[in-house]
Amino acid sequence: MFQKDMKYSLLLDFYGDILSERKRELTGLYYNDDLSLSEIAEISGISRQGVRDAVKKSEAELLELEEKLGLAGRYEELRVQITNISSELKSIQTADVATNAKLNSIAKELSQLNL
Repeated sequence: MFQKDMKYSLLLDFYGDILSERKRELTGLYYNDDLSLSEIAEISGISRQGVRDAVKKSEAELLELEEKLGLAGRYEELRVQITNISSELKSIQTADVATNAKLNSIAKELSQLNL
């Protein structure tokens, strides 16, 4: 059975504009809107196999772009690092109230980066 791998949703966010409009639309319906191949086929007026082929080609293109550019991977690494730094900052406690307030402020700013 054709299993959904949600990494493609992230890759679509990064590289979707590079795909053709049709592939981007079909792949977005599949991964972002969580529609089945049959539902997409009905909406788009093409066969289920046509939808599957377009999604598979999109997946291959997205993987190739990620392999060459690595933007999504770097994003995930940065997100994890920011989360770890924020946690470490929150765990540091000193006798100085002003220092604690500054550390908490920095941790809060990091958490608000929306990564």
